[in-house]
Amino acid sequence: MARAIDTQPDADAVQLRLYRAMSPSDRARLAHEMSMDARAITHAAIRRRHPDYTDDDARWALFRILVGDELFRKVWPAAPLVAP
Repeated sequence: MARAIDTQPDADAVQLRLYRAMSPSDRARLAHEMSMDARAITHAAIRRRHPDYTDDDARWALFRILVGDELFRKVWPAAPLVAP
C-alpha cells in the first residue's frame, strides 16, 4: 500500500495499523461512509457551481460524474445531460 502524500510517515503507519486491525465489515462500513461523504461533497460543489439547478438537476449532474457520459446515456437515455 502506497503512503498518502499528504500524511506524515509516522501518522500514515498508525493509520495503516488501525485499518489492518479493523474487521472486514468495519472496513466495508468505513469505505461506504467515505464514498457517501465524497458524493455529498461533490453534490455540494455542483450546487455551488450551479445555484439555479433543481435538486433533480444536481442529482443528474452527480450521476454523470459517477458513471461517465456513455453509461449515463445507456442507463438514463431520457435524462437531461446537465453540466456537472
